[in-house]
Amino acid sequence: MDDRTEHQPPLTWRDSALRYLCAAVPMLFFGALMVMTASGKPDRLGEALVDAGLGVAGLVLLRWRRRLPWQTALATALLTAFSATATGPAYVAYVSLCTHRRWRRIVPVAAVFWLCLTAYAAWHGIDQRTVVSTVTGAAILGGLTVFGLYLRGLRDLAASRREAALAAEREQAQRVEQARLAERARIAHEMHDVLAHRISLLAMLAGGLAYRTDLTAGESREVALAIQENAHQSLNELRAVLGALRSEDASGAPQAPQPGLDRLGDLFDEVRAAGQRIEVTDAVEDRGSLPAQTGRHAYRIVQEALTNARKHAPGSRVRAEIGGRPGDGLRIRVSNPAAPGTPAGPGGRLGLVGLAERTRMAGGTLSHAVRDGCFVLDARLPWEA
Repeated sequence: MDDRTEHQPPLTWRDSALRYLCAAVPMLFFGALMVMTASGKPDRLGEALVDAGLGVAGLVLLRWRRRLPWQTALATALLTAFSATATGPAYVAYVSLCTHRRWRRIVPVAAVFWLCLTAYAAWHGIDQRTVVSTVTGAAILGGLTVFGLYLRGLRDLAASRREAALAAEREQAQRVEQARLAERARIAHEMHDVLAHRISLLAMLAGGLAYRTDLTAGESREVALAIQENAHQSLNELRAVLGALRSEDASGAPQAPQPGLDRLGDLFDEVRAAGQRIEVTDAVEDRGSLPAQTGRHAYRIVQEALTNARKHAPGSRVRAEIGGRPGDGLRIRVSNPAAPGTPAGPGGRLGLVGLAERTRMAGGTLSHAVRDGCFVLDARLPWEA
């Protein structure tokens, strides 16, 4: 049971004063007895002065009890062989040694302490008083040992509580940091989905305006108005996403509703108006029971899939198939011709990474592959019955 852990918390001036007071009380008690004895026997005055001097020396030695615990305890114990007043400082030094829980030092010092108490009691002869003093000294040493171990237990308990509090603070800080990173990732996903969709539409419209030299003034004006409208919608959707991701209002609802499965028709009409050719097969049953969060993820998945098709297969016909019902889940498939050797372009494959992360957040699965010359993206989202 040799614990090598040194844990000696700093003492306040009140703690130090209490320890010196505990050492001084036995000194005053034995000093009063010696004064009473010396008053009747003047020849014992010198012995009393020596005893008191050794007691004061023991009190001075207590200054080093924390820096040199076993040396101080041993030195004060040796003083008790010649001085009764040194018993108080020796008790305090011994308790301080016991708080270290080093038995290979406690046991020898306790044995020396007991022998010194016995020697002092037998100084004027062995009688019944000597036996009583010896037994009492052994009992006191046992009690002081238990008390020292108890103090160490209290210190360890306080230290463990401090460590637990610090660990809880560190864990809380980690949770806050993780929440902050998760919120940043969420904002990044939402902004990517919205801006990538709108900017790809703007690029398609602007490209047609730049390379179509056969457009009339009216047709050019229509394309320019479409570009302006999509730019305004980009700003509005960006504001809506940021507003929804900010703190909630007093009612606990987001500040702006996010698009769900019921808005897919508007999305398809929008991309068709921008020039993207798309065929849609919608076989969703009982769509009213679809959770709003799942519908929101489904909308963003379709939106990003159409954006990827515009980026990597511009001008190709896109086929979107949506189906499912409660209990079977929601199925989304978007396919488009895959031109061999087509470079990925800026941000290539980042859209697929974002789609995979969003699908995982929704608790679903995502797969993509090139089949029969077509790039096929399959997503499945859970839909409880």
